[in-house]
Amino acid sequence: MVAALSVAATVVDVSPFSTNGALVLAAAPDVDRDRFFRQLMVYGGLVVAVVPAAVWLVLVVPGWA
Repeated sequence: MVAALSVAATVVDVSPFSTNGALVLAAAPDVDRDRFFRQLMVYGGLVVAVVPAAVWLVLVVPGWA
């Protein structure tokens, strides 16, 4: 559980609500900012929804961790 939350917390930093995501959004040259914002939001949501389950399946189910 800790590994899954750690991976999700690390990868979701591209969300436009995080500092890193906001900097990426602000520094993106010649892009439609609204579309890019939505893309970052969708990616962040997918990471939060999928990555913890995937890490759990890879690390916990086989009994490696």
